[in-house]
Amino acid sequence: MLVSRQREQEILRNSLKEEQSSFIAIYGRRRVGKTFLVRETFGDAIFFSHTGIADGTLKLQLKAFYDSAVTAGCDAPKVPKDWIEAFSILKQSVMKSRRRKKVIFLDELSWMDTPRSHFLTALEFFWNGWASGRKDIVLIVCASATSWIMDNIVHNKGGLHNRLNDQIQLNPFTLKECEELARANGLKTDRQDILQYYMALGGIPYYWKLLERGASTAQNFDRLFFTENARLRDEYEYLYASLFKKPEPYVAIVSTLAKKKSGMTRLELITAAHLTNSGVTTKKLRELEQCGFIRRCREYGKQRKDAVYQLIDSFTLFYFSFMANKSSDPHFWMHSAGTPKINTWKGLAFERVCLLHSEQIRRKLGIAGVLTETYSWRCKADEETGISGSQIDLLICRKDRVINICEIKYSDGPYSMTKAVYNDVLNKINDFRLSTGTKYALFPTLITSSEVKKNAYSEKMQACIDGDDLFL
Repeated sequence: MLVSRQREQEILRNSLKEEQSSFIAIYGRRRVGKTFLVRETFGDAIFFSHTGIADGTLKLQLKAFYDSAVTAGCDAPKVPKDWIEAFSILKQSVMKSRRRKKVIFLDELSWMDTPRSHFLTALEFFWNGWASGRKDIVLIVCASATSWIMDNIVHNKGGLHNRLNDQIQLNPFTLKECEELARANGLKTDRQDILQYYMALGGIPYYWKLLERGASTAQNFDRLFFTENARLRDEYEYLYASLFKKPEPYVAIVSTLAKKKSGMTRLELITAAHLTNSGVTTKKLRELEQCGFIRRCREYGKQRKDAVYQLIDSFTLFYFSFMANKSSDPHFWMHSAGTPKINTWKGLAFERVCLLHSEQIRRKLGIAGVLTETYSWRCKADEETGISGSQIDLLICRKDRVINICEIKYSDGPYSMTKAVYNDVLNKINDFRLSTGTKYALFPTLITSSEVKKNAYSEKMQACIDGDDLFL
């Protein structure tokens, strides 16, 4: 059952109504549901489907393509000797078919593009020289290797330049969409459980489908991450390798960012991860950002070039917090409940979830229609000016001359704001005002994972946002 993805399905279905052939690229990180989207949307309407083989040689790729052609009922007398011949098999089959539209689905395209195979040349010849001139073809190409498909298909500077009719970047689910998926899969969980799952799994549908009905959150965590042969125990090893042909520098970036909660500037990151200060590194950072693993956040009052990079992918953060050392305890999560390490992770992970749901926060604040920009901010102590030193992970700067200073707090139960926390918020506001000299109104805003208990301190906040509000 396909949950959400209405906009993406509409794009695909509309291609069947077009009076011309369509070329559509779909990309997104591993396990986000690209293949599932295409198969669930088109079903038996798919005329030909083929998936590339990871690390396969040209000979093996062509043999696999031949097998797919035979399975699809194409007239394929022998294994093609090259990709031009392989696409010729498709041409002959299309011309013989009486279907009004022939959906051709090529999955994991980057794996077919082996060294010196001239795969892209053959694909270009197939589309430009033949398919685009017809009215009955829907060519859908897909790849988990986001950097490859962006460089070679979406931003192609050669024969495929500007040839796409549409492109779909398939993003992870929001909390609301994960709740819909959990209900569709028969999981009897409340929103607090869904939030905890999201803090570890993110919005990756495949991970959510592994959750076992009737098991507690702790049992599911142990079963997925820590028991022998746990389904996601080795997922990190494949995650970046499936997206990038040479994953080592990408892994170096995320592993370095995992060590610093507040993030790093580009130069700080280059130094710590031993990267080259060049356009190559900039490109890798951009690719990781496109895949949703990191975010590039400007600090308030600083230039764009001084932006801070933060690791924001829930699964990667969970891996470095608990799985990198390969715990031998198959019931690690059950045995570690309530420990400082778990509680620290919850606080950090919830902050990241809030950053991923800034749109929902704006809706709750009633400013969805107001032009806004989000920032982080930090300053060092300065005795001369009276600045005590502060860090704010989320500032929402609004066109109506208001800045929401967000205080993010995780709590397993109803949250009661204390005098100490309230005073800390006031110190941050004071530091921000003294340091920036802003004339905007500063609204203290509390964001919590659970409901907020009303007391003298919470009543002084301009706005309180609870866990339910992140499901908007």
